[in-house]
Amino acid sequence: MFTRTSPSTGPGSPEVTGFYESATGSIMYVAACPETKQAALIDVVLDFDPEAARTRTDSAKEVLNFVRDKGLTVAWILDTHPHADHLMASSWLKAQTNAPNAIGAKVAEIAELWRDIYHLPDAFDVESDFDRLFVDGESFRFGNVDVRVMLSPGHTLGSITYVMGDAAFVHDTFMHVDVGTSRADFPGGSSKDLWNSLQAILALPDETRLFVGHDYPPVKNREDPAWEATVEEHRASNPHIAGKSEDEFRKLRDDRDATLALPDRMLHALQVNLRAGRLAPVEEDGHFYFKIPANKF
Repeated sequence: MFTRTSPSTGPGSPEVTGFYESATGSIMYVAACPETKQAALIDVVLDFDPEAARTRTDSAKEVLNFVRDKGLTVAWILDTHPHADHLMASSWLKAQTNAPNAIGAKVAEIAELWRDIYHLPDAFDVESDFDRLFVDGESFRFGNVDVRVMLSPGHTLGSITYVMGDAAFVHDTFMHVDVGTSRADFPGGSSKDLWNSLQAILALPDETRLFVGHDYPPVKNREDPAWEATVEEHRASNPHIAGKSEDEFRKLRDDRDATLALPDRMLHALQVNLRAGRLAPVEEDGHFYFKIPANKF
């Protein structure tokens, strides 16, 4: 698996290692406090084969192997939103590490949308499946790293950004600086909300390292995946933002989104991710099943 580490820049600044999961173009993160060796795991993937409807834990195990080899202790299991393109490993990681898992509080509103889409009126008890549901402005810490939560809607209505010193995990808001931004057409999404979230992130200090959720190389003049750039670099060079008005951005984003197909894992993923990465309850024959709505999209 392709990995890259961004070193800490001093007290309160985490060392950040990204792991590229090529099947979905996702980046999984370990943010570590260099002084205390405590760490947060962010947006870790539960592998999924959509053709066979089979889950695996290979990617999550690779992240935990890294944690073990570096002598780190997992303090938090964090997700930024209920992902549409991959399954989350939150519950499995919690079982392996005994660390609390968390996501944004507005995921409860996302669950309401998807209960209707799946016709599962009693599903998705997010308060039971996640130990913490963070609200905008809430703070917590691991080791010597202070973390602030920013509500960052647009891609979903409940997406959150984790700001850790001079690092911010901005998930599906920005793409890498040479690509642009993420789609905003999923249920509850909004290009207007996404614009406002992007502007709030760009109001962070210029040197803040922004770590994005996805990359899909090859891109322009590079072959390898990339996921880190500063606020200053995005403000100056991101092709969806630099020199663009809100109206120009929204037209660009909405026009682009209208051409995009649904992610091939989306209808499987949401019913798992709204359970913190758990499959639906096992049925009488001892197996798990997905419920896939027909002709909804």
